[in-house]
Amino acid sequence: MKVSIITIAWNSAETIEDTIKSVIAQDYPDIEYIVVDGASKDDTMKIVERHRDGITKVISEPDKGIYDAMNKGVNLATGDVIGILNSDDFYADEKVISEVAAKLKETGSDGLYADLTYVNRDQTDKVIRYWKAGEYKPGLFRKGWMPPHPTFFVKKTCYDQFGIYSLELRSAADYELMLRFIHKNEISVTYLPRVITRMREGGESNVTLKNRIRANKEDRLAWKMNGLTPGAFTLIRKPLSKLSQFIKKGV
Repeated sequence: MKVSIITIAWNSAETIEDTIKSVIAQDYPDIEYIVVDGASKDDTMKIVERHRDGITKVISEPDKGIYDAMNKGVNLATGDVIGILNSDDFYADEKVISEVAAKLKETGSDGLYADLTYVNRDQTDKVIRYWKAGEYKPGLFRKGWMPPHPTFFVKKTCYDQFGIYSLELRSAADYELMLRFIHKNEISVTYLPRVITRMREGGESNVTLKNRIRANKEDRLAWKMNGLTPGAFTLIRKPLSKLSQFIKKGV
């Protein structure tokens, strides 16, 4: 099983080296690593070039935003399974992809997700939030559930069959894609019950209250775009479910 990992970046010189090193350090033998840069103005590409021997494909050109960059990576990918690791994120250890591939082979599932921690931007050993995803059951999206996107691996054939990331959404296209794949089209997914990804705090949709309100509107649009109707409290329960992530940090 060939696994494609896509890192998207723009002016990411402060963090991307951790990302790249965490991929290169993986002990799984069949990884295609793709870096898609949006024509960064800082030293991002100098860092990428420093690790070029461990990267399969590199693009550096202007794009239409984060999801356009993801789509470029998906279209370039030749792996059986695709995972996306943004330039603020890094894998928890060198066995992540081996365990992901083993679990997918064991279950025969179309996709996989796992747990994630948000960490301090400068002190990455300091856990701020712990996102325990839990086992998926049909209908959970209507209860405000979603898996952590940076832990989501899915077969390339699912992208081929059900489409790529929507450019209509600014911050919720990852939610919309997983809603479309898992809830609407009912791909089979399996849960790997451990932290595989560490994400630096400060994501696009959560930085400010204004962004959180906009994200909630986009969540509603994600359902509408798919001809789906959320539950009465789906879009309230989704952000509220994050509160528990601040309580349990012992990972």
